Amino acid sequence: MVLIRSIDVSPSMVNCSCAWASDYQQLSGLYHCPHTGAVITRTATLDGFEEDESHTVAFMKDSLSSLNSYGYSPHPLYAYLAWIQEFLEKGLSPKPFIISITESSAERLSEMLVTIQHFRASNSTWRSRIAVEFNSSCPNIKGHPPPSYHLPSLKPYLDVFAKAFQDDSTLTIGLKLPPYIITTQFHDLIESISSYTRTDSGNPTNPIAYFTCTNTLGNSLVFADQTPTPDAKTDMSPFAVPPGLGGLAGEAIHALSLGNVYTFSRLLAESDDPAMREIVIIGAGGVTSPEAVRRMNRAGAKIVGCATLLGKEGVRAFEILSGNL
Repeated sequence: MVLIRSIDVSPSMVNCSCAWASDYQQLSGLYHCPHTGAVITRTATLDGFEEDESHTVAFMKDSLSSLNSYGYSPHPLYAYLAWIQEFLEKGLSPKPFIISITESSAERLSEMLVTIQHFRASNSTWRSRIAVEFNSSCPNIKGHPPPSYHLPSLKPYLDVFAKAFQDDSTLTIGLKLPPYIITTQFHDLIESISSYTRTDSGNPTNPIAYFTCTNTLGNSLVFADQTPTPDAKTDMSPFAVPPGLGGLAGEAIHALSLGNVYTFSRLLAESDDPAMREIVIIGAGGVTSPEAVRRMNRAGAKIVGCATLLGKEGVRAFEILSGNL
């Protein structure tokens, strides 16, 4: 069991926000899976993302890796709230939901949070069953680079979450981060998040309860002949996904993701800010085996998430990952 503020994640394994957590049937499978401790939705926007045939995924033939050109969920926020309400009202499991959200502006993100907060307030038991995760790191949105790579762009969104947390300290907020590669990126992010710590109640608290490390690695290229069915693809394009470039995931980024988990874990533990030392890390990136789960734990992740293996195996992925643990 791992507590993220008021959210109880038991067992300590989750799906990542991804294309395989998009619709009712997929969420139902994750919710009823005995090996997941929480369900994270695909990233929702207020009105839904316009998805077309260019948004897809390709799995690689020589490793359990993937490249995707997906954006956000085509389903709007209200669809996820309706589905979650149905699951929670049936009361078949105490498992919490983490609603992954993002928007093109801080103002629209604020609208989403207001809606979610009204939803959480509609049932007193749901405050500890519903959290939010801000996807600040999708690399596939044209004209909207991930704000977590540019902190001045991230700040207006963090301001929205800080205000929501100030109004309701029961809200559990997570931040899904991109893969960082430069030391200053880690230090700057930690400094930025720490600036939101408040001591009004006597005990230092920060709006952010957890980091998910990491999202996919953007600007990655895979050719069609690197996939299991190259002939069908090369007739149309030499690339594995139609845009050519996409977000790399799975075993190909495992070492980088471990490095991010380890670096953030160390910086949080060594922080002079007591509230920062309370932030939990969800380790993701190349979690395709029980050994990979253990490596994430050794690097500092208290919870482990997966996406590529889920896309490949369905919810059986979590049974695979739970083996020999």
